[in-house]
Parts: sequence; C-alpha cells; structure tokens
Amino acid sequence: MCMRPESAALVWDALDAATSIVSFLDGVTLDGYVKDLLRRRAVEREFEIIGEALGRLSRIDPETAARIPSLRNAVGLRNVLIHGYAEIVDERIYDTAVQDLPGLIDVLKALMAEAGEP
Repeated sequence: MCMRPESAALVWDALDAATSIVSFLDGVTLDGYVKDLLRRRAVEREFEIIGEALGRLSRIDPETAARIPSLRNAVGLRNVLIHGYAEIVDERIYDTAVQDLPGLIDVLKALMAEAGEP
C-alpha cells in the first residue's frame, strides 16, 4: 500500500506518542501512576496527540484510518481529555495505556513499515 506522506506523518505522530506513553509507564504501578501528577499529565498529553493525529488521519485518508481498529476509541479518549476534565478517571487512562496501547503500536508500526518508514 502506498501511503500519502501526510498520512505517514500522522501515523508516525501517533506511534511516537504511544511509545512515549509506554516508556513513561515502564515499571510504574497503577498506585504510582495515580500519585504522580506530572506523569499523569504527560500520559494524558500523549493520548491527546494520538487522538488528534488519528482523527486527522480519518479525515484525510479514510482508507488508512479504517485499518486501525481502535481509532474511534483513541479519538474519543482525546475528546474526553480535551473537553471533559471532570470525566477523567486515572485508572481507566492507566488501564488503556497498559492493555490497549501495545496492540495499537503494533498496527501503527505495520502501517509505517508498509509506508517504507523505519
């Protein structure tokens, strides 16, 4: 599949943010996450970037976006983080990072490989 350069850039942004989250949480328990405001805000910001990048991807390249099974969830999480401050549940953010990001990272890496990117 030949991905447009702007699509590849958005996939890369999402992948970079997702791998950052994984590194931010390496060795961190849920309790440690909840108690660390700086880490929570960093993770939330990276989730915002993922959701924004994938939301833009869905608008400019629906074919590529359709290959990302969790795209709607990522965009929805971004919207909660941006607009619904009272709805942020730290445990859900942590669980999403630990349970769902590895699968998303795999999909994004595969897309980047197809695009000929490292």
